[in-house]
Amino acid sequence: MPMTNQAHVHLRKDRCGLLAGGNWIVDHVKLIDGWPAQDTLATIASQSDGNGGGPYNVTKNLAKLGCGFPLAGIGLIGRDADGEKILRDSEANGIDRSAIVQTSDAPTSYTDVMTVASTGRRTFFHQHGANALLDAVHFDLSKTRARIFYLGYLCLLQKLDAVGGDKRTPASRILEQASALGLLTAADLVSVGTSDFAAIINPSLPHLDFLFLNEYELAQLIGESAVKNPAGLEMQAKKVFDCGVRQAVVVHLPEGALCVSHNNQTLMQASVRVPPEMVAGTAGAGDAFAAGFLFGVHEGWDFQRCLELGVCTAAASLRSATCSAAIESWQICLALGRQLGFNTNGFTQKF
Repeated sequence: MPMTNQAHVHLRKDRCGLLAGGNWIVDHVKLIDGWPAQDTLATIASQSDGNGGGPYNVTKNLAKLGCGFPLAGIGLIGRDADGEKILRDSEANGIDRSAIVQTSDAPTSYTDVMTVASTGRRTFFHQHGANALLDAVHFDLSKTRARIFYLGYLCLLQKLDAVGGDKRTPASRILEQASALGLLTAADLVSVGTSDFAAIINPSLPHLDFLFLNEYELAQLIGESAVKNPAGLEMQAKKVFDCGVRQAVVVHLPEGALCVSHNNQTLMQASVRVPPEMVAGTAGAGDAFAAGFLFGVHEGWDFQRCLELGVCTAAASLRSATCSAAIESWQICLALGRQLGFNTNGFTQKF
């Protein structure tokens, strides 16, 4: 069957904006001179605090892209300095924080991100904190007028990830409710080595319009070895799509991105050719990609254009060790990507 680049989503005109629920995290980013061997020392060249977690990153990135539509969050944070940072930063970026609740029962979730200066590669040390207590009771979707509901990260939200006797999870029921209310639904995953990975994710797939994941999460979800070649990724993504995802399975990796959607359609987009000297860190690049893609979805763009903005937004994010500091307007991100050019590596549009 011929493949075109015109796949897009029919939008409800009575809804506008994006509501993001799940992990709200403060990243403590440290730039180090190298990864040390056990019992040895590495030098911290610089450190900074930044936003972390899918909902926080995606909403802040959308604000910096200049999305122009309402943004809101749902989450649980501590009554501490990191929690106050999240509330102040959300307000400063025009993100409705009214459903981001503070608790005294746990600290705000945080991640120590160790980024090697010479490579941009990062390693994460995560404190689950208040995110571990986030439960279905915190999600009241009945009043939102948002067009898109985003949930992340699955596999990093203990109560929402809990698999019941009926093999359902609270996360899957929240997504089901969002769909019933007329919202487009999207979710992202986190790379964790757990035998329950597929059991946690699979119940949500029939209630998702969009699933974002990288090549390692894709392989883990279907129980296969990770691949990076476009043909292999396409085959694996189609297996996930066939599990019930309604609109698209979107896979992102350093080499590019692909989108498997209805009518057996596959679209591909090579990553931006970012010079090594421009890369300050890769933390948050996947969330930057998701923000760019969801911006296009909200605006009714075809999926090929969504993919291009996704990789361009991810490329822009690489210029900072934090997740969102280098994000600029969507027009500037697109111009940056087109100016630098795209890699020639097989991630080309298919017909």
